[in-house]
Amino acid sequence: MTEVYVAGVGRTRYGRFPALGVGALAREALARCLADAGAGLGDVAGVFFANTAQGALEGQHLIRGQIALRGAGVERIPIFNVENACASGASAFHLAATAVRAGELDVALALGADKLSGVDEHTTAGLFRAGMDVSRWEAELREFRAAAGAPEIVPGRRSVFMDIYAAFAAHYLRRYPGATVRQFAAVAAKNRRNAARNPLATYREPLTVEGVLAAREIAAPLTLPMCAPIGDGAAATLLCSADVLTRFDSRRAVRVRASVVASGSGRALGDDAHQITRRAAARAYQRAGLGPEDVSIAEVHDATAVGEVLQLEYLGLAPAGEGGAAAERGETALGGRLPVNTSGGLEGNGHPVGATGLGQIHELVTQLRGEAGDRQAPRPRIALAENGGGFLGAEEAAAAVTILESPEGR
Repeated sequence: MTEVYVAGVGRTRYGRFPALGVGALAREALARCLADAGAGLGDVAGVFFANTAQGALEGQHLIRGQIALRGAGVERIPIFNVENACASGASAFHLAATAVRAGELDVALALGADKLSGVDEHTTAGLFRAGMDVSRWEAELREFRAAAGAPEIVPGRRSVFMDIYAAFAAHYLRRYPGATVRQFAAVAAKNRRNAARNPLATYREPLTVEGVLAAREIAAPLTLPMCAPIGDGAAATLLCSADVLTRFDSRRAVRVRASVVASGSGRALGDDAHQITRRAAARAYQRAGLGPEDVSIAEVHDATAVGEVLQLEYLGLAPAGEGGAAAERGETALGGRLPVNTSGGLEGNGHPVGATGLGQIHELVTQLRGEAGDRQAPRPRIALAENGGGFLGAEEAAAAVTILESPEGR
């Protein structure tokens, strides 16, 4: 088994781009990634392409990657299409890293792209329901919200996932008496501040805690800034083996210490020992030979602010019941004990679903190289990304945890 390195990363801006289709977004991320690595198309031995929406929204099933990269010069090499809900990007990264580590490919590209703007709300609502068991999603949602002690659902314009996260929030506030909605707002405000420093982010205007609390309610107690905006975007990562690292700039190469993907277990709400992220993180820490105390920066899946709070605790990066308080105390801000979501997270940076996990890798690689400009964290050495997707009862259907190490000499 060879060591695996990230030789290059690239991504587009996230947002709403009516004139750009999936192919244009994918090709832009590809070009930026290759340029960052100092690589050419001839270096790429295989592609893992993540996309979640184009089958449902455009009828483009089965060969999405081949179609998206058609005309970009990506020919004859294997292209594998990856769909794993909101964890699709990190799953593509995992498969690419696995292929390189096993010696099947010496250079592999993981690329994620999605186009979600300009689609009617009924269609997008159906897309997100497809991230649950479509045969019984309504019954499963009622059962979960009842177990969480959440109030009756108030009709509104939102994805079903927002009702799930609202139930998580209600359960969390009941479970930990010291937790407050203001702490969720502190998470969102922190991520908006970080997004304001990210030229590729969807939202570039910072918000205060008070501004977050005063915003339109989406699903109580979550307001609009506490929820991630879906949209358009693409991100790519070029991975290589140690044997061919000299083809690229090895001084900027980031080592992949671990990449783990897990699936939901059908656990009961409150059974934290078997929670999906906790299980994936335990395996990732073991493979990396590291622990939570070694992590110096993280990007976690904050589809809502309560998502960041929960994931920090499941990852062992904050004590149980303290994930929101950590944000309120400034511990997860730039310059804090553990900067989290320096990209702006999903809440500020945006959530073009299939690209999201690879966008997290883009941010962490940029940080580990010391190239993040005015959002640069102070000399991070070990970075962790957590990317989740879909829901099976009380937890995500898929979760990926990736651990990266800064280039030698930094």
